[in-house]
Amino acid sequence: MIPTACKIWAESPILTEQERARVREIANDPETALLYFSAPMSFGTAGLRSVMDMGPGCMNVYTVAHITQAIATLILRRGGAERGVAVAYDSRRNSASFARVAAQVMAANGIRVFLFDDIRPTPELSFAIRRLGCIAGINITASHNPKQYNGYKAYWEDGAQISPTQADEICAIADTLDVLGGASLMPYEQALADGLIRLLDKEFDQEYLDAVQKTAVKPQSVREVADRLSVVYTPLHGAGRRLVPEILRRIGLKHLYTVDEQMTPDGDFPTVKKPNPEYPDVFAGGIAIADRVHSDLVIATDPDADRIGVMCRGKDGAFFAVTGNQMGALLLDYVIRAAREAGTLTPDDYAVESIVSTDMAPRICEIQKVRIYQVPTGFKYIGEVIKNYEQQNRPGRFLIGFEESYGYLFGSYARDKDAVGAAMMICEMTAWYAKRGMTLGDALDELYRTYGFYKEGLIDVYMEGLSGIEKRKSVMRRLRQDPPREIGGEAVEIIADFSTGLETNVRTGAQKPSVLSDLDVVYYTLANGDKVVVRPSGTEPKIKMYLLCHGADDASVSAKIEAYSRTARSFCD
Repeated sequence: MIPTACKIWAESPILTEQERARVREIANDPETALLYFSAPMSFGTAGLRSVMDMGPGCMNVYTVAHITQAIATLILRRGGAERGVAVAYDSRRNSASFARVAAQVMAANGIRVFLFDDIRPTPELSFAIRRLGCIAGINITASHNPKQYNGYKAYWEDGAQISPTQADEICAIADTLDVLGGASLMPYEQALADGLIRLLDKEFDQEYLDAVQKTAVKPQSVREVADRLSVVYTPLHGAGRRLVPEILRRIGLKHLYTVDEQMTPDGDFPTVKKPNPEYPDVFAGGIAIADRVHSDLVIATDPDADRIGVMCRGKDGAFFAVTGNQMGALLLDYVIRAAREAGTLTPDDYAVESIVSTDMAPRICEIQKVRIYQVPTGFKYIGEVIKNYEQQNRPGRFLIGFEESYGYLFGSYARDKDAVGAAMMICEMTAWYAKRGMTLGDALDELYRTYGFYKEGLIDVYMEGLSGIEKRKSVMRRLRQDPPREIGGEAVEIIADFSTGLETNVRTGAQKPSVLSDLDVVYYTLANGDKVVVRPSGTEPKIKMYLLCHGADDASVSAKIEAYSRTARSFCD
């Protein structure tokens, strides 16, 4: 059965003839028609995200205008028109045109717009909201998703992405508006002439870079080893192409090499299968250069430059990928030790990580006597901890926030993960260890000797299409109704269901409130202290399963991860 919305779009005079033809083509594929036209996009852990195509369930100029009108309505209700909105975009196909549409809708509603004149890193958008005193922000990006995707990240005045409550309010407004024709748009040139749209150029970048640079812990470190430190960098055709090299030169890096074929912005990402720095294959070009110039470090950032991946050499001279959890632990340990060495660490300083990130982080903080908070997945929750500290005037400095998915932030100039700042801090840390005759690989070995051996596994099970939506719900429902008693041969001791906010001791049946609630997450603690976490992805059509393990050495922990993985995969059968 073809959804009614599909027929309406196919006959709408608002669409171009080419667009109507595409709708008719989709109507010939009932499953795709249901997927694209049966329901609008919904806010996940990182805003709206979908393939670029026709229909309310896809990213197109009509859905962008529609959700922007809803946000504009909320801004007007809050009296925020004069404060304005910052709008940014990345290198994906249609990102610039979607950003312009968003700016035109805001202008038509009498709301001032600060529109970046070219692609920019996501964290600079967060910084702009705070620096300019905006009430909200919009970023057009699908982060590290494949090329057919685009997305829409919405931010509020603190510079963090909107909360679930705000998302619900925006969606309720959107439900009252027609997707086709329900938004007002002012002609772009008129909005510029009337001063409703102001372009932010490279001069603003310098303010952002100044803020990033102030978060350095040992700012002289890179200059002290600059003659022998070299780094290879690739932006993977994305928004990090200018500002990552600039921040590294600012801190004194002399020998920076770039992967030239990946320095050009290109939404087709022609040199990689997926523009995701979590995947080792995106580093092939960088490693080839690193081998030629004898560099020990290769850095890659994703298309909107909020995530960062690193490859470094092991004892055998070959490159290996530093996982997001390993880098988070390295950076956490480094900023604590370096700040203590510099005399800037205070007893009230704190760190934040997501609940699915490494258990090594709490161990580091326990030994180093630094407070750590664990929050839901989504960097807005890390931003929420920072905001609460500021609003309550609590003593203590934010040291680092990170997620296992390769996102890190230092300092409170922004409230989203920042690959520009992370690139600077990774190079500073590398230099700090280089002065001690150590590589990052050596530093990682030292972490294991100091804190114990921790390792994590991640299982992604894709469930695409319309049937995949129900299957993902079915998996989570079954795990709650018939929870596993053992995983990989190890007994399940505690089950925390964050949807109900209850934690159950399997052996005694005793229940108590869980640390988090209102989340579609099931959290298993095994008898040996290892953990398995299951949740549907908020950005891609898949179930994600996280394995958080510790043990005596790599071999024993890897064996546990393999055993847990076999059981975890059966959850999705």
